[in-house]
Amino acid sequence: MAKPATIQIRLVSTADTGFFYITKKNPRNSTEKMQMRKYDPVIRKHVLFKEAKIK
Repeated sequence: MAKPATIQIRLVSTADTGFFYITKKNPRNSTEKMQMRKYDPVIRKHVLFKEAKIK
């Protein structure tokens, strides 16, 4: 069987609240680390989330 094209990644909040989102990405198409502005419910604001590996 072939390996799946997408991998699961973790988007960790840069506000150091410990909150994170789980999402998928295709590393063949997007080789750089993913960054998104998303909502952090701990501080109730939109902040930058950066990609980290799932342990």
